Amino acid sequence: MRSAVTGFTLGILLLQQQANLMSLPTLAGAVIIVACSLLITSQLKSVMIRSVMRMAGGVLIGWSWASLIALHGISQQLSPALEEQDIAIVGVVASLPTQADYGQRFQFNIERVLSPDLPPLPQKVLLSWYAVNPESSVNAVEIGERWQLNIRLRRPHGLANPNGFDYEVWLLEQGLGATGSVRSDKEGLNKNLRLDTFVFSIKNCIEWSRGKLRDRILNALPNQPYAPIIVALVIGDQNAITQNDWNVFARTGVNHLIAISGLHISMVAGMAAAIMFYLWRHSLFTRFQFPLLVPAQKMAALSSVLVAMLYVALAGFGVPAQRTLIMICVVAGAMWLDRKTSVTNVLFLALGVVLVVDPWAVLWPGFWLSFSAVGIIFYVSQGRRDKQASEHAAPIPVFRRWLNLCRQASTTQYAITLGLVPLTLLLFNQVSLVSPIANAVAIPVVSLLVTPLSLIGSIAPDPAGAAILLVTHQILSWLLSWLMWLNQFSWAVWQAPRPDIWMFICALIGTCWCLAPKGWPARWAGLIAWLPLCLNSNVYPNEGEFKVTALDVGQGMALLIETAHHRMLYDTGPAYSPTSDAGSRVIYPYLKMRGINRLDGLMISHNDTDHSGGAASLMQQIKFDWVSSSLKSDSPVVQMAELQSQHKSCLAGQRWRWDDVQFEVLHPTAAIYENDKWKPNARSCTLKISKGDHSILLAGDIEAPQEKELLRSVPDQLAATVLLAPHHGSGTSSTLAFLNAVHPRYALFQLGYHNRYRHPKTEIWQRYADLGISRLRSDQSGAITVNFTDDVDVEEYRQTHARYWYAVD
Repeated sequence: MRSAVTGFTLGILLLQQQANLMSLPTLAGAVIIVACSLLITSQLKSVMIRSVMRMAGGVLIGWSWASLIALHGISQQLSPALEEQDIAIVGVVASLPTQADYGQRFQFNIERVLSPDLPPLPQKVLLSWYAVNPESSVNAVEIGERWQLNIRLRRPHGLANPNGFDYEVWLLEQGLGATGSVRSDKEGLNKNLRLDTFVFSIKNCIEWSRGKLRDRILNALPNQPYAPIIVALVIGDQNAITQNDWNVFARTGVNHLIAISGLHISMVAGMAAAIMFYLWRHSLFTRFQFPLLVPAQKMAALSSVLVAMLYVALAGFGVPAQRTLIMICVVAGAMWLDRKTSVTNVLFLALGVVLVVDPWAVLWPGFWLSFSAVGIIFYVSQGRRDKQASEHAAPIPVFRRWLNLCRQASTTQYAITLGLVPLTLLLFNQVSLVSPIANAVAIPVVSLLVTPLSLIGSIAPDPAGAAILLVTHQILSWLLSWLMWLNQFSWAVWQAPRPDIWMFICALIGTCWCLAPKGWPARWAGLIAWLPLCLNSNVYPNEGEFKVTALDVGQGMALLIETAHHRMLYDTGPAYSPTSDAGSRVIYPYLKMRGINRLDGLMISHNDTDHSGGAASLMQQIKFDWVSSSLKSDSPVVQMAELQSQHKSCLAGQRWRWDDVQFEVLHPTAAIYENDKWKPNARSCTLKISKGDHSILLAGDIEAPQEKELLRSVPDQLAATVLLAPHHGSGTSSTLAFLNAVHPRYALFQLGYHNRYRHPKTEIWQRYADLGISRLRSDQSGAITVNFTDDVDVEEYRQTHARYWYAVD
């Protein structure tokens, strides 16, 4: 079984790296090949050959199974012809609504379409219901309600950046065929009406229960900063946890405790088993002899399964929760059938079942961390538990027993911390150096105090329940204060560039060598295999060359410029909401993946939020030597920059040279700063970067008057190989005279998918084409990288990292 499940996992993993899916006839042929290979395997006598054949068969089965699920999911996606149309539908709210900016976001099961003459819609969509303005409100929806709604849908689409969250495959995994918004009641549209208050189904009942528990916790802890953490521990809803709290958890290595993990489920199931074992042995304090009917061990196992199922349902069936539930069920089933089972068989069975249910699980860090942690525990404990049991066959004093327990716990924590270092660097590009200390306190506090008290407080009647939740929140406050103290140290986290696969494999082999049982020769030598991982360094352009990466930040601008020894950022992307922006969601993860923890410069072209929205969060996470902008002195971004580094206003005529690459500011002039009639767009910092015959012109959001001024003042300096399209290709920029003067080979358009401004304008987009300019847009290409060497080389992330789920427009 283990070889077959290994092959099954490998087949699914390989399929998720493909740019295209096989057709159904090809898949049918693969299934026939699998069936024939299994028949041949059953006749072979060699154990090794049978294992290899089972693994090969598992690869084909995994590939075929994942392909079938993927083909079905993609077939449910919205037709491009239906995008941005007003559609009237009837359906049921299918998920616990979460608070969005000035509204709600929820999954919606479409039952029927009221608009005539439309092709079929996806069965399930993700909707946002926004208020018309921040002061107004929307109708609050609840899980299980049936509504008649007017909606406008879009195909699944997300930002595409290296090391970025892949929103499109997440939508595919959730079975969401489109995203969209609820339209307000207008003339010509049907009214948005609640038709039924609750539509019964098991899923709706579970989600309704989760919602009631969330409301109970939030009502008991109004305006308390860590109430969302308690909600996450009880029902697995992490949406309200702030980004600052997540940063603290990540840097101290305790973020695994904030989700409903296998540790929490095992603990709750174990408590239920212990209670049932005690009660059943005492026949529930009745005269009946229940243990004579069913052994107490079996009833304890059954209780652990039932409680684990309930907790996993409340948790939303995440991968760690699924894995733990399956393992508990297998162990309980073996006990009821009076059979022994290997721990590795249990782990591999859980692995196979999880991937059958969700083939996309292999794409998420939680899957690998969850199974790797359990695998490490099994690996380091193999053959040691029996030895310890034989050594202590005689009764052990209580103090000695607790000492042994603490020693086992510390050994396990050491093994997990060391064993997960290579995987953590591969997935997150950082390792928390304070993690062993933080987890030594956080694991017992969260597992033995916070989680049980949160569960008890959420179901206990008031006022006892509210009091328990207040005590739980106070314990969390103390724990968070201590974690923040650990987080303040500059050495708390070791960051490194993402390692190559061969570096990771070497480190993995070395880790297994280090964690081998006592008696294994020269266990310390395993650390030598870590050297490629530890000495891994970033790759930068050669002397006299430079690279520009236009990140996919949606409707906004953010470009990283790199020379041999210097790096700067031009603009910081948009603010997506009051608590989320491109700085924290896109730019910083990319810099962290590259191992960049300091930038020489930051230039913010102007004050519009789609250019400066990520600046504040980015300045909190990374150091800048200087900041240049056209912002006014009272801007919060300028004031923050002046506290941390040198700030100066960008001004035409400023020049500097990095590694034989020339930088020159062409706009704005001093006169524009002195005149208040100009909007922020007119003050956009316009930067030209040149080396030899090749250059790029970053024009910000300048418009026709500023283009005309540049043609008058510096006509000989405008020519460039690459042009960042002014103002995202709006109708107020990219005049014909300006484009003729620049005469670029390539034009970059940074814009959002189906953005509300309708950038780029059709006539402007066509103007670039008529001039023979190659056009690249971030909503179709993802992140765009331009390498300036002897020639100019352009890479589009959605092509170099092509995946079958990327939307085709």
